[in-house]
Amino acid sequence: MATGSASIANMTVPNGGAGETLLMPKLQFRFRVRFNGFGSGDVGTLTRQVIDCSRPNVTFQEITMPIYNSTMYLSGKHQWQPMTLNLRDDASGKISAAVGSQLQKQLDFAEQASATAGIDYKFETVIEILDGGNGGTEPTVLETWSLAGCFVQVANYNTLNYANNDVVTVSLTIRFDNAEQYAGPSSSATLSGSIGAAIRTGSTTATGNGK
Repeated sequence: MATGSASIANMTVPNGGAGETLLMPKLQFRFRVRFNGFGSGDVGTLTRQVIDCSRPNVTFQEITMPIYNSTMYLSGKHQWQPMTLNLRDDASGKISAAVGSQLQKQLDFAEQASATAGIDYKFETVIEILDGGNGGTEPTVLETWSLAGCFVQVANYNTLNYANNDVVTVSLTIRFDNAEQYAGPSSSATLSGSIGAAIRTGSTTATGNGK
């Protein structure tokens, strides 16, 4: 007769092999978003005020090759889609100030003067999925996305409404040049646990690293 623990081990999808128990999933609410070079204020406040964000999405263009009696397709250039980020706007004005300073780096609205080069305003965004640790237990980073060459494409200060009890929010659409994905923290000395198939033989680089 199966014990209680044995029956739980059987709650899975049979696939003809041993060790078929379900894996612990990553949870949507265990994450943090960090910024490097965003605006000129306290980027730690941005991290604490995040409501939600999207993970990166990549699209590969299609190369069509018409041939005798058929058509073949190849993978062409790729393009990372913009990510979205929602922030709680605080009463002290720190979020509005941080977003405003980033927008000002991209364009001086008073003088109508733009930045000389992308390096003058682009920033890095790091999305980390955590294991739930906090306080005296340091959280373990389960997955990291590092987004390079970021700038704010859309800043939406959203609505005010007498009829509801919702907090005031700021929504950002962030366009970026490239993304790298890691199993664990991005600052790891080695990338032996990196996610994504290696393109070159023997490579252990992460997705999008391209080294």
